[in-house]
Amino acid sequence: MKIGVPKEIKIHEYRVGLVPAGVRELVDSGHQVLVQSGAGAGIGFDDSHYQAAGGSISKKAEDIFNASDLVVKVKEPQLNECKMLRTNQTLFTYLHLAADREQTLALLASGATAIAYETVTAPDGSLPLLTPMSEVAGRMSVQVGANCLQKANGGFGVLLGGVPGVAPAKVLVLGGGVSGTHAVEMAVGLRADVTVVDRSVKRLRELSAIFGSQLKTVYSTAHAIEELVRDADLVIGAVLIAGAAAPKLVTGAMVKTMKAGAVLVDIAIDQGGCFETSRPTTHAEPTYVLDGVIHYAVTNMPGAVPRTSTFALTNATLPYVKALADYGWRAAIAKDPGLAQGLNVHAGQLTHEAVASALGLDYRAYRAA
Repeated sequence: MKIGVPKEIKIHEYRVGLVPAGVRELVDSGHQVLVQSGAGAGIGFDDSHYQAAGGSISKKAEDIFNASDLVVKVKEPQLNECKMLRTNQTLFTYLHLAADREQTLALLASGATAIAYETVTAPDGSLPLLTPMSEVAGRMSVQVGANCLQKANGGFGVLLGGVPGVAPAKVLVLGGGVSGTHAVEMAVGLRADVTVVDRSVKRLRELSAIFGSQLKTVYSTAHAIEELVRDADLVIGAVLIAGAAAPKLVTGAMVKTMKAGAVLVDIAIDQGGCFETSRPTTHAEPTYVLDGVIHYAVTNMPGAVPRTSTFALTNATLPYVKALADYGWRAAIAKDPGLAQGLNVHAGQLTHEAVASALGLDYRAYRAA
Protein backbone atom coordinates (compact mmCIF):
# COMPACT_ATOMS: atom_id res chain seq x y z
CA MET A 1 0.00 0.00 0.00
CA LYS A 2 1.09 3.60 -0.60
CA ILE A 3 1.18 5.54 2.67
CA GLY A 4 1.51 9.32 2.74
CA VAL A 5 2.82 11.48 5.59
CA PRO A 6 2.19 15.19 4.88
CA LYS A 7 3.73 18.01 6.85
CA GLU A 8 1.37 19.41 9.48
CA ILE A 9 0.20 22.94 8.67
CA LYS A 10 -1.78 23.94 11.75
CA ILE A 11 -0.25 26.96 13.51
CA HIS A 12 2.82 25.93 15.55
CA GLU A 13 2.21 22.24 14.93
CA TYR A 14 5.51 20.39 14.63
CA ARG A 15 4.47 16.80 15.27
CA VAL A 16 4.54 14.26 12.44
CA GLY A 17 2.46 11.18 11.67
CA LEU A 18 5.38 8.74 11.48
CA VAL A 19 8.97 8.77 12.74
CA PRO A 20 11.69 7.13 10.61
CA ALA A 21 11.58 3.93 12.70
CA GLY A 22 7.89 3.57 11.83
CA VAL A 23 8.63 4.16 8.16
CA ARG A 24 11.20 1.37 8.26
CA GLU A 25 8.68 -1.04 9.82
CA LEU A 26 6.19 -0.33 7.05
CA VAL A 27 8.74 -0.51 4.24
CA ASP A 28 10.06 -3.80 5.62
CA SER A 29 6.48 -5.10 5.40
CA GLY A 30 6.38 -4.30 1.69
CA HIS A 31 4.66 -0.91 1.74
CA GLN A 32 5.68 2.37 0.11
CA VAL A 33 5.92 5.44 2.33
CA LEU A 34 5.94 8.95 0.87
CA VAL A 35 6.92 11.75 3.27
CA GLN A 36 6.62 15.45 2.57
CA SER A 37 9.92 17.29 2.72
CA GLY A 38 10.44 18.89 6.13
CA ALA A 39 7.64 16.94 7.82
CA GLY A 40 9.92 15.77 10.63
CA ALA A 41 12.13 18.84 10.91
CA GLY A 42 10.32 20.12 13.99
CA ILE A 43 11.29 17.05 16.00
CA GLY A 44 14.85 16.68 14.78
CA PHE A 45 14.42 14.40 11.75
CA ASP A 46 15.44 15.70 8.36
CA ASP A 47 14.61 14.19 4.98
CA SER A 48 17.73 12.03 4.97
CA HIS A 49 16.53 10.18 8.08
CA TYR A 50 13.34 9.19 6.28
CA GLN A 51 15.21 8.23 3.14
CA ALA A 52 17.60 6.05 5.15
CA ALA A 53 14.53 4.28 6.57
CA GLY A 54 13.32 3.51 3.04
CA GLY A 55 10.86 6.36 2.57
CA SER A 56 10.55 8.61 -0.47
CA ILE A 57 10.48 12.39 -0.21
CA SER A 58 8.13 14.74 -2.03
CA LYS A 59 8.15 18.53 -1.79
CA LYS A 60 4.43 19.21 -2.26
CA ALA A 61 1.52 18.20 -0.08
CA GLU A 62 -0.57 17.74 -3.21
CA ASP A 63 1.79 15.02 -4.39
CA ILE A 64 1.48 13.21 -1.05
CA PHE A 65 -2.32 13.24 -1.13
CA ASN A 66 -2.54 12.36 -4.82
CA ALA A 67 -0.23 9.35 -4.56
CA SER A 68 -1.40 7.85 -1.26
CA ASP A 69 -3.98 5.20 -0.46
CA LEU A 70 -3.60 5.87 3.27
CA VAL A 71 -2.79 9.32 4.68
CA VAL A 72 -1.35 9.36 8.21
CA LYS A 73 -1.39 12.67 10.07
CA VAL A 74 -1.53 14.04 13.59
CA LYS A 75 -4.01 16.92 13.56
CA GLU A 76 -7.36 17.23 11.86
CA PRO A 77 -7.09 18.12 8.17
CA GLN A 78 -7.34 21.81 7.51
CA LEU A 79 -9.92 22.87 4.93
CA ASN A 80 -7.43 23.04 2.06
CA GLU A 81 -6.25 19.52 2.98
CA CYS A 82 -9.84 18.26 2.95
CA LYS A 83 -10.04 19.43 -0.66
CA MET A 84 -7.08 17.17 -1.50
CA LEU A 85 -8.73 14.06 -0.08
CA ARG A 86 -10.66 11.80 -2.42
CA THR A 87 -13.00 8.83 -2.64
CA ASN A 88 -11.33 5.45 -1.98
CA GLN A 89 -8.67 7.13 0.18
CA THR A 90 -8.26 6.54 3.92
CA LEU A 91 -7.30 9.24 6.42
CA PHE A 92 -5.98 8.20 9.84
CA THR A 93 -5.50 11.07 12.31
CA TYR A 94 -7.10 13.02 15.15
CA LEU A 95 -10.39 14.51 13.93
CA HIS A 96 -12.36 15.89 16.91
CA LEU A 97 -15.34 16.45 14.64
CA ALA A 98 -17.90 17.08 17.38
CA ALA A 99 -16.59 20.61 17.84
CA ASP A 100 -15.89 21.38 14.18
CA ARG A 101 -18.88 21.42 11.85
CA GLU A 102 -16.99 23.09 8.99
CA GLN A 103 -14.29 20.42 8.91
CA THR A 104 -16.93 17.70 9.18
CA LEU A 105 -18.83 18.96 6.15
CA ALA A 106 -15.58 19.26 4.18
CA LEU A 107 -14.64 15.67 5.05
CA LEU A 108 -18.08 14.43 4.06
CA ALA A 109 -17.79 16.24 0.74
CA SER A 110 -14.39 14.65 0.03
CA GLY A 111 -15.82 11.13 -0.10
CA ALA A 112 -12.80 9.83 1.84
CA THR A 113 -12.89 7.31 4.67
CA ALA A 114 -11.73 8.98 7.90
CA ILE A 115 -10.69 7.03 11.00
CA ALA A 116 -10.17 9.11 14.14
CA TYR A 117 -7.48 8.32 16.67
CA GLU A 118 -9.60 9.66 19.52
CA THR A 119 -12.48 7.20 19.13
CA VAL A 120 -10.47 3.99 18.63
CA THR A 121 -11.02 1.77 21.66
CA ALA A 122 -9.10 -1.01 23.39
CA PRO A 123 -10.74 -4.24 24.62
CA ASP A 124 -11.11 -2.71 28.11
CA GLY A 125 -12.95 0.31 26.70
CA SER A 126 -10.01 2.70 27.06
CA LEU A 127 -8.84 5.02 24.29
CA PRO A 128 -5.33 3.86 23.39
CA LEU A 129 -4.59 6.51 20.76
CA LEU A 130 -5.94 9.40 22.81
CA THR A 131 -4.16 8.32 25.99
CA PRO A 132 -0.60 9.40 25.02
CA MET A 133 -1.67 12.94 24.17
CA SER A 134 -3.97 13.09 27.20
CA GLU A 135 -0.95 12.24 29.32
CA VAL A 136 1.08 15.01 27.71
CA ALA A 137 -1.74 17.57 27.92
CA GLY A 138 -2.45 16.69 31.55
CA ARG A 139 1.16 17.24 32.55
CA MET A 140 1.44 20.39 30.44
CA SER A 141 -1.72 21.89 31.93
CA VAL A 142 -0.05 22.39 35.29
CA GLN A 143 3.11 23.72 33.68
CA VAL A 144 1.29 26.32 31.56
CA GLY A 145 -1.10 27.12 34.41
CA ALA A 146 1.80 27.87 36.75
CA ASN A 147 3.33 30.12 34.10
CA CYS A 148 0.06 31.99 33.56
CA LEU A 149 -0.25 32.58 37.32
CA GLN A 150 2.95 34.64 37.32
CA LYS A 151 2.21 38.34 37.74
CA ALA A 152 4.27 39.34 34.70
CA ASN A 153 1.94 37.15 32.63
CA GLY A 154 -1.18 38.74 34.09
CA GLY A 155 -1.76 36.14 36.78
CA PHE A 156 -2.60 36.43 40.45
CA GLY A 157 1.07 36.19 41.37
CA VAL A 158 1.14 32.98 43.37
CA LEU A 159 3.59 30.09 43.37
CA LEU A 160 1.84 26.74 43.02
CA GLY A 161 3.70 25.10 45.88
CA GLY A 162 3.98 28.14 48.09
CA VAL A 163 6.93 28.25 50.52
CA PRO A 164 7.22 27.53 54.25
CA GLY A 165 4.88 29.89 56.04
CA VAL A 166 2.94 30.77 52.87
CA ALA A 167 -0.03 28.72 51.66
CA PRO A 168 0.24 26.98 48.28
CA ALA A 169 -2.02 27.78 45.34
CA LYS A 170 -5.38 26.03 45.09
CA VAL A 171 -5.60 23.81 42.02
CA LEU A 172 -8.93 22.30 40.93
CA VAL A 173 -8.92 19.46 38.40
CA LEU A 174 -12.24 18.63 36.76
CA GLY A 175 -12.16 14.99 35.70
CA GLY A 176 -10.15 12.08 37.03
CA GLY A 177 -9.45 10.34 33.73
CA VAL A 178 -6.08 10.07 32.01
CA SER A 179 -5.39 13.78 31.53
CA GLY A 180 -6.86 14.69 34.89
CA THR A 181 -4.78 12.10 36.71
CA HIS A 182 -1.58 13.34 35.09
CA ALA A 183 -2.52 16.93 35.98
CA VAL A 184 -3.08 15.86 39.57
CA GLU A 185 0.25 14.05 39.64
CA MET A 186 2.12 17.15 38.48
CA ALA A 187 0.25 19.56 40.78
CA VAL A 188 0.73 17.31 43.80
CA GLY A 189 4.40 16.98 42.89
CA LEU A 190 4.71 20.78 42.99
CA ARG A 191 3.08 20.74 46.45
CA ALA A 192 -0.03 22.67 45.44
CA ASP A 193 -3.33 22.35 47.32
CA VAL A 194 -5.04 19.99 44.89
CA THR A 195 -8.68 18.95 44.56
CA VAL A 196 -10.07 16.60 41.91
CA VAL A 197 -13.74 16.37 40.96
CA ASP A 198 -15.28 13.38 39.21
CA ARG A 199 -18.69 11.68 38.83
CA SER A 200 -17.26 8.22 39.45
CA VAL A 201 -16.96 7.38 43.13
CA LYS A 202 -14.90 4.37 42.12
CA ARG A 203 -12.39 6.60 40.37
CA LEU A 204 -12.27 8.99 43.32
CA ARG A 205 -11.45 6.05 45.59
CA GLU A 206 -8.66 4.98 43.24
CA LEU A 207 -7.15 8.47 43.15
CA SER A 208 -7.43 8.75 46.92
CA ALA A 209 -5.57 5.46 47.29
CA ILE A 210 -2.82 6.68 44.94
CA PHE A 211 -2.26 10.16 46.35
CA GLY A 212 -3.53 9.81 49.92
CA SER A 213 -3.79 12.97 52.00
CA GLN A 214 -2.00 15.01 49.31
CA LEU A 215 -5.21 15.06 47.26
CA LYS A 216 -8.77 16.11 48.10
CA THR A 217 -11.52 14.28 46.22
CA VAL A 218 -15.01 15.67 45.64
CA TYR A 219 -18.01 14.12 43.91
CA SER A 220 -19.05 16.24 40.94
CA THR A 221 -22.19 18.33 41.35
CA ALA A 222 -22.94 21.81 40.03
CA HIS A 223 -22.97 23.12 43.60
CA ALA A 224 -19.60 21.60 44.46
CA ILE A 225 -17.98 22.93 41.28
CA GLU A 226 -19.47 26.39 41.86
CA GLU A 227 -17.92 26.61 45.34
CA LEU A 228 -14.56 25.15 44.36
CA VAL A 229 -14.16 27.34 41.26
CA ARG A 230 -14.78 30.48 43.31
CA ASP A 231 -11.77 29.80 45.54
CA ALA A 232 -9.40 28.25 42.98
CA ASP A 233 -6.24 29.86 41.64
CA LEU A 234 -5.97 27.36 38.78
CA VAL A 235 -8.80 25.29 37.28
CA ILE A 236 -7.96 22.52 34.83
CA GLY A 237 -10.78 21.16 32.68
CA ALA A 238 -10.06 17.52 31.83
CA VAL A 239 -13.41 15.93 31.05
CA LEU A 240 -14.04 13.69 28.05
CA ILE A 241 -16.96 11.92 26.45
CA ALA A 242 -15.51 9.91 23.56
CA GLY A 243 -16.50 11.44 20.23
CA ALA A 244 -19.01 13.83 21.78
CA ALA A 245 -18.85 17.49 22.74
CA ALA A 246 -17.49 18.13 26.22
CA PRO A 247 -20.04 19.11 28.89
CA LYS A 248 -19.90 22.74 30.05
CA LEU A 249 -19.09 22.24 33.73
CA VAL A 250 -18.01 25.80 34.48
CA THR A 251 -20.54 28.46 33.53
CA GLY A 252 -19.93 32.08 32.68
CA ALA A 253 -21.57 33.04 35.97
CA MET A 254 -19.05 30.89 37.85
CA VAL A 255 -16.14 32.53 36.05
CA LYS A 256 -17.39 35.95 37.16
CA THR A 257 -17.01 34.86 40.81
CA MET A 258 -13.31 33.98 40.40
CA LYS A 259 -10.52 36.25 41.57
CA ALA A 260 -8.83 38.49 39.03
CA GLY A 261 -5.68 36.78 37.78
CA ALA A 262 -6.95 33.25 38.33
CA VAL A 263 -6.36 30.82 35.48
CA LEU A 264 -8.50 28.37 33.50
CA VAL A 265 -6.77 25.70 31.38
CA ASP A 266 -9.18 23.83 29.12
CA ILE A 267 -7.70 20.49 28.01
CA ALA A 268 -11.12 19.56 26.56
CA ILE A 269 -11.11 22.40 24.02
CA ASP A 270 -10.63 19.96 21.12
CA GLN A 271 -14.09 18.67 21.93
CA GLY A 272 -15.60 22.13 22.39
CA GLY A 273 -14.26 22.84 25.87
CA CYS A 274 -15.71 22.28 29.33
CA PHE A 275 -15.80 25.95 30.31
CA GLU A 276 -18.66 28.03 28.94
CA THR A 277 -16.26 30.92 28.38
CA SER A 278 -13.69 28.90 26.41
CA ARG A 279 -12.83 29.58 22.80
CA PRO A 280 -10.05 27.89 20.83
CA THR A 281 -6.61 29.51 20.90
CA THR A 282 -3.25 28.72 19.31
CA HIS A 283 0.34 28.47 20.50
CA ALA A 284 0.93 31.83 18.78
CA GLU A 285 -1.69 33.47 21.04
CA PRO A 286 -2.43 30.91 23.74
CA THR A 287 -4.37 33.00 26.25
CA TYR A 288 -7.03 35.67 26.55
CA VAL A 289 -8.60 37.39 29.55
CA LEU A 290 -12.33 37.39 30.23
CA ASP A 291 -13.86 38.80 33.42
CA GLY A 292 -10.34 39.18 34.78
CA VAL A 293 -9.63 35.43 34.43
CA ILE A 294 -6.87 34.13 32.17
CA HIS A 295 -8.09 31.44 29.75
CA TYR A 296 -5.67 28.98 28.11
CA ALA A 297 -7.44 26.90 25.46
CA VAL A 298 -4.89 25.79 22.88
CA THR A 299 -6.40 23.10 20.68
CA ASN A 300 -3.11 21.25 20.14
CA MET A 301 -1.42 21.55 23.51
CA PRO A 302 0.98 18.60 22.97
CA GLY A 303 2.28 20.36 19.87
CA ALA A 304 4.33 22.58 22.20
CA VAL A 305 6.51 19.57 23.03
CA PRO A 306 6.45 17.87 19.62
CA ARG A 307 9.35 15.48 20.02
CA THR A 308 8.01 13.93 23.22
CA SER A 309 4.49 13.96 21.82
CA THR A 310 5.36 12.41 18.47
CA PHE A 311 7.24 9.51 19.97
CA ALA A 312 4.46 8.89 22.51
CA LEU A 313 1.79 9.04 19.80
CA THR A 314 3.51 6.96 17.12
CA ASN A 315 4.39 4.26 19.65
CA ALA A 316 0.62 3.80 19.99
CA THR A 317 -0.51 4.39 16.41
CA LEU A 318 2.05 2.30 14.49
CA PRO A 319 0.38 -1.11 15.06
CA TYR A 320 -2.90 0.34 13.75
CA VAL A 321 -1.21 1.98 10.76
CA LYS A 322 0.42 -1.36 9.96
CA ALA A 323 -2.93 -3.18 10.21
CA LEU A 324 -4.61 -0.66 7.90
CA ALA A 325 -1.75 -1.00 5.43
CA ASP A 326 -1.51 -4.80 5.60
CA TYR A 327 -5.22 -5.56 5.32
CA GLY A 328 -6.91 -2.41 4.03
CA TRP A 329 -9.32 -0.51 6.24
CA ARG A 330 -12.33 -2.78 5.68
CA ALA A 331 -10.54 -5.98 6.70
CA ALA A 332 -8.64 -4.19 9.47
CA ILE A 333 -11.80 -2.97 11.21
CA ALA A 334 -13.44 -6.36 10.70
CA LYS A 335 -10.53 -7.95 12.56
CA ASP A 336 -10.47 -5.30 15.32
CA PRO A 337 -13.80 -4.00 16.69
CA GLY A 338 -11.89 -1.33 18.62
CA LEU A 339 -10.42 0.07 15.43
CA ALA A 340 -13.92 -0.02 13.93
CA GLN A 341 -14.97 2.45 16.64
CA GLY A 342 -12.55 4.91 15.06
CA LEU A 343 -14.51 5.05 11.80
CA ASN A 344 -16.10 8.51 11.76
CA VAL A 345 -16.69 9.23 8.07
CA HIS A 346 -17.25 6.99 5.05
CA ALA A 347 -18.69 7.66 1.60
CA GLY A 348 -20.08 11.05 2.54
CA GLN A 349 -21.79 9.80 5.73
CA LEU A 350 -21.09 10.19 9.43
CA THR A 351 -20.59 6.71 10.87
CA HIS A 352 -20.01 7.60 14.54
CA GLU A 353 -23.25 8.18 16.42
CA ALA A 354 -21.84 10.49 19.13
CA VAL A 355 -20.28 12.77 16.54
CA ALA A 356 -23.47 12.92 14.49
CA SER A 357 -25.54 13.66 17.59
CA ALA A 358 -23.21 16.46 18.71
CA LEU A 359 -23.45 18.13 15.30
CA GLY A 360 -27.13 17.44 14.65
CA LEU A 361 -26.29 15.62 11.42
CA ASP A 362 -27.50 12.32 9.99
CA TYR A 363 -25.85 9.15 11.23
CA ARG A 364 -25.50 5.93 9.27
CA ALA A 365 -23.79 2.91 10.79
CA TYR A 366 -21.21 1.30 8.52
CA ARG A 367 -22.22 -2.12 7.27
CA ALA A 368 -19.66 -4.36 5.62
CA ALA A 369 -20.65 -5.40 2.12
